[in-house]
Amino acid sequence: ELEKLGLRDDVDLHVYEVPVEYQTVQRLIPALWKKHSPQLVVHVGVSGMATTVTLEKCGHNVGYKGLDNCRFCPGSQCCVEGGPECIDSIIDMDTVCKRVSALGLDVTVTISKDAGRY
Repeated sequence: ELEKLGLRDDVDLHVYEVPVEYQTVQRLIPALWKKHSPQLVVHVGVSGMATTVTLEKCGHNVGYKGLDNCRFCPGSQCCVEGGPECIDSIIDMDTVCKRVSALGLDVTVTISKDAGRY
């Protein structure tokens, strides 16, 4: 929907649907960063079990045990070999959560520091 609505005229918005596949993500995401040199990237995941919009404060690099859509899982259970254990967002998710909640929308927004590992 954001792609249809767009943002301001001075903002270049690029929307990509990325398959839930470890190897595709490892290839595609760095290529997109190189191609666009973005100032901000928002990764959005969809879960049929979710009851809220969950803003993740950080992403982890280890503990990936679930099979992806290609029935693959890294043997090391690690996304990026030699990468940091955790990457923290520089965005103040607590403030974002409070501001979205204050809008009075019929949406519950929560914060997590334990993003799913899939």
